[in-house]
Amino acid sequence: MDSKRPVIYAGGGIITSGASLELLEFAEKVSCPVTWTLMGIGGFPCSHKQSLGMLGMHGTAYANHSIMEADLIIALGARFDDRVTGRLDLFAPGAKVVHVDIDPSSISKNVHVDVPIVGDLKQVLAELIPEIKHTPSIEEWGRHVDTLKKKYPMSYKDKDKILPQYVIQQIDEVTKGDAIICTEVGQHQMWAAQWFNYSKPRTFVSSGGLGTMGFGFPASIGAKLGRPEKTVFNIAGDGSLQMNIQELGTCVANKVNVKVAILNNGYLGMVRQWQELFYNRRYSYTPITSPDFVKLAESYGALGIRVTKKEQVRPALEKAIQTDNTVLIDFHIEEEENVFPMVPAGEAINNIIGGLA
Repeated sequence: MDSKRPVIYAGGGIITSGASLELLEFAEKVSCPVTWTLMGIGGFPCSHKQSLGMLGMHGTAYANHSIMEADLIIALGARFDDRVTGRLDLFAPGAKVVHVDIDPSSISKNVHVDVPIVGDLKQVLAELIPEIKHTPSIEEWGRHVDTLKKKYPMSYKDKDKILPQYVIQQIDEVTKGDAIICTEVGQHQMWAAQWFNYSKPRTFVSSGGLGTMGFGFPASIGAKLGRPEKTVFNIAGDGSLQMNIQELGTCVANKVNVKVAILNNGYLGMVRQWQELFYNRRYSYTPITSPDFVKLAESYGALGIRVTKKEQVRPALEKAIQTDNTVLIDFHIEEEENVFPMVPAGEAINNIIGGLA
């Protein structure tokens, strides 16, 4: 294939096979832009010049436009799920597909594959890299992708109130990107995926397609026990955290030093967002009543911090990291802040609303 507009599309298989270094070497050797799924986060450094960020329903606009314009998609350990492809008959219409996956049932299941390769990604890439002797020039494509990045940067409108994107950015800055981030399910999950600069595999722990509210807090306990030297944050919503909030007792009793950041907007946020955008704000069972999280944390013997002003965000995070105890920070964020960019259900992934500068 003499491709002029290739894109590498990396999924969770990169993480499970331990193939992140091979992916980096392969991508640099072919000078190809790289995008990834929610489960592929950390498999390729966010800060790399070839990085496109996450693609799909809440992916970057430039990743979505790039893959829609591609003439070759190199899919590595990904399953072409509906959150990535959007409307299937409009997905990457001009692209040939090379798909590497250990599961043969995933190949050509949703998207026709031109070159199927069944095998473990780490092994396949290790054998493939030495065979790359010549690659077509794609400098023009690289310049076009850079133009897309400048045209459609990730952005949000700053406000006096606490914005969730700002909280995630501050967690990134305070930890210098060296943290394990676990999430529950909902808006906070997407903000955590979008606004933290991941550079290593297994630093983003989320339930992905299972959509399991309550997953993040127990997962963060496991992550901290497995990597006690790491700062571990569970980024949670006020709805999801209450599924397993009793695990505060587990943390305190076993001295598991986990940090919990609640992005508290008083709603089941992702459902509310859909009700706002597609059902004319007819909110049905999405406003929720929560306990006093600070008092609840203190009742278990953890440290509770309430944050209601933007200038309190950074000091609260610094205090949490310096405290040798389980810490719960209750961030009272803008109630109706939405996750953007967003691709409406059933649309092509280059039909993007919100979040565009």
